[in-house]
Amino acid sequence: MSTLSSTDAAAFGKVGVLFGGRSAERDISIMSGTGVLNALKSHGIDAHPFDPGTQSLAELEAARFDRVFIALHGRYGEDGSLQGALELLGIAYTGSGVMASSIAMDKITTKKIWLAQGLPTPRYATIEPGVTDLDKVASELGLPLIVKPPLEGSTIGITKVTKAEDLKAAVDVATGFDKVVLAEEFVTGRELTVTVLGQGENARALPIVEIVAPEGNYDYNNKYFTDDTKYHCPATLDAAITAEIERIAVEAYNAIGCEGWARVDVLLRESDNRPFLLEVNTSPGMTGHSLVPMAARAIGMSYEDLCVEILRSARLKIGQARG
Repeated sequence: MSTLSSTDAAAFGKVGVLFGGRSAERDISIMSGTGVLNALKSHGIDAHPFDPGTQSLAELEAARFDRVFIALHGRYGEDGSLQGALELLGIAYTGSGVMASSIAMDKITTKKIWLAQGLPTPRYATIEPGVTDLDKVASELGLPLIVKPPLEGSTIGITKVTKAEDLKAAVDVATGFDKVVLAEEFVTGRELTVTVLGQGENARALPIVEIVAPEGNYDYNNKYFTDDTKYHCPATLDAAITAEIERIAVEAYNAIGCEGWARVDVLLRESDNRPFLLEVNTSPGMTGHSLVPMAARAIGMSYEDLCVEILRSARLKIGQARG
């Protein structure tokens, strides 16, 4: 870990680390935020915890933060709502702005933009419970297929459907989180993820991480609470395939206007080594099992230095900083 001088650390001003929140990913956010807070403090930065799940926007304004590191996951933190409040309060923040955050949070809207840009993503259908013909969805997408709530993360509410008669039950699970449901073609292949840092022409991909979960099931438990899942970084891939995955990841990131940092999830189809984009996480996990720090380590960047680099990119996207 490189060490900031006291002058450089002071230049960040008073920093808030926002974590916790009210989403289904609250517990993971607390783990991420605690790690980020400790990392920033280790550099001498004047960092303080703030939980929007238990503290009000009035308290956020009263804290007089010069900038904040968003370590919130899911609704009310990763979906543009908090970003809008920070713009109104004039507090610089990490990650993407209001529009990019809200688009990335909605997997259906994200897919529409990617397809319009000619980027590869699995075929899909939007399901309105009680309205959509489920047999038709199963017939058009084929089986197995994946059913998921389009506004959730951390594999919450996701079901793999192998029989048409199980589709309704999977939809019922997903509607416990969202009113509209995403059904997606199941792509058999390798699970990969790409961290992207920066903005626009300066956006760059970090080394690709491959995820090898027990029985191919990268669920909530295998993602955060087990050591059985294996990770390979950099992923063992042909140079041309690596370059193609990094290219489409950066293009996917830029297509929805991401900036600062994000993680792009990709499937590499087994039959022909063709990559397919799944989703973008604009406030990725920063826990001990998280993939962004893993990718950073592969280029010699410590967890602490990664947190500082992300914090350094904090800014307002619409207005001007307070004062």
